[in-house]
Amino acid sequence: MIITVSGLPGSGTTTASELLSDETSMELLSSGEVFRAMAKERDMSLEEFSDLAETDQEIDKKLDERMVKRAEEGMILEGRLTGHLLDRSEKEAYKVWLKAPLDVRINRIADREPIEDEDRLKERVIKREKSEKKRYQEYYDIDLTDMSIYDDIIDSVKNSPKRIVKKIMEGAKDEVCQGER
Repeated sequence: MIITVSGLPGSGTTTASELLSDETSMELLSSGEVFRAMAKERDMSLEEFSDLAETDQEIDKKLDERMVKRAEEGMILEGRLTGHLLDRSEKEAYKVWLKAPLDVRINRIADREPIEDEDRLKERVIKREKSEKKRYQEYYDIDLTDMSIYDDIIDSVKNSPKRIVKKIMEGAKDEVCQGER
């Protein structure tokens, strides 16, 4: 089985995916890591490469192609679009969306990134989310607010990372058992 873990920045996808990988020994493929590798391939900083991605749709498309191409049984794919991309592919996946309110996500991002001003961070995050939502709609006709493709939607405020992982493992196991009937 392939498991996808998606959510907006600060929703806990990286934490949950890393913990899930540790618990299950499944390989983790992070779209953020692939994006960083692509920036390095072009000898660009992450910020420079992100700015370029705003105007060059081939960057997003290549990133997404790499994610789907590398996806195979026994993997966890972490990234905003991985659930939608696998839903459109011929590869079966258990798809999870992690959700958290904006203010919680801002606090989480502020805890892991050096910031000068929380209000400025909030503006940056909102701008980034609007930009991504627009690009995904434009490039793929994907509406990030469409949760119908997900097998589970988990609140990462009400559930600890360990509880999230437990829920994912239980849901994926149930999915496999149903498929065997």
